[in-house]
Amino acid sequence: MKLTIKVPATSANLGPGFDSLGLALDLWNESTFEIAEEFAVYIEGEGMGRVSQGRNNLILRAAQAVADHVKKDLPPLIVHCTNRIPFGSGLGSSAAATLTGLLAANALTGSVLSKQEILNFATKLEGHPDNVAPALMGGLIVSARSGGQVIAHKLPVTPLRITVVIPDFRFPTRQARNALPRHVKMKAAIHNIGRAMLLVEAFRMGDVNLLAESMTDRLHQPYRLPSIPGAQAAMDAIRSQGAGVALSGAGPSLIAFSPSDSTHSQVESIGEAAKRAFEEAGLAARIFRLGVSNRGAEINPSQGRCAQRP
Repeated sequence: MKLTIKVPATSANLGPGFDSLGLALDLWNESTFEIAEEFAVYIEGEGMGRVSQGRNNLILRAAQAVADHVKKDLPPLIVHCTNRIPFGSGLGSSAAATLTGLLAANALTGSVLSKQEILNFATKLEGHPDNVAPALMGGLIVSARSGGQVIAHKLPVTPLRITVVIPDFRFPTRQARNALPRHVKMKAAIHNIGRAMLLVEAFRMGDVNLLAESMTDRLHQPYRLPSIPGAQAAMDAIRSQGAGVALSGAGPSLIAFSPSDSTHSQVESIGEAAKRAFEEAGLAARIFRLGVSNRGAEINPSQGRCAQRP
């Protein structure tokens, strides 16, 4: 049996929606699974030469977790990965890998887990649902946990132009988490509650002015930005172009939103302004121009058959 799994990149938090909001982006990792005599992972693209090619690979670890959960044997697999999501960038590369492994193992062991169970499982492995929920479901997702269950709801989004600027800076999620305070002020919590509600409406309306105002945050960005050279200057440069901007996930990437009718030169200027700010701080940076993906993860169980949703 041959399986192909496609999973989109995601951007979590989006400013004030800390650990609650996430957006699927039209940038995809694609992995093909074939039963073999021994386990192996081959990487093409992002992460090549940086990630494990054996049983310790995150995809295979997630797959094995499903097999253990349903008490079935996982056959030896060769996995060929075409990775387009940059690693450690704040674009959900680990969530994509986790979902890839879960979906593949679920299909190979008889598809006994429902989509909700896959979401719960992925959240348990990742620690929070803000990346895995949009990667699985597509679009803009608000999520919360209730006991061992994840409540996830898809929200309407008007098309916008998205610019992601990724500095060449290693900022591990653990380090980003450790930068956060153990307690927050009541005013900061109130600020984020109001802004998160406005942000959802801004996405629904496609109102970039409202989005730019509502993407401000007081729970995590003020504590993470100082650790990323040039990030605050890059964010200020993007705002000066009239775009809404936030850290993508925990960073170090910045994600910016501009109107869907923006000209090519207007969109280019957003990325270039941020890139210059990072370069002035001594960091090279890459620019990605993306769109929202309303599609989530897809499974193609064999060549010549139509893609199926989990």
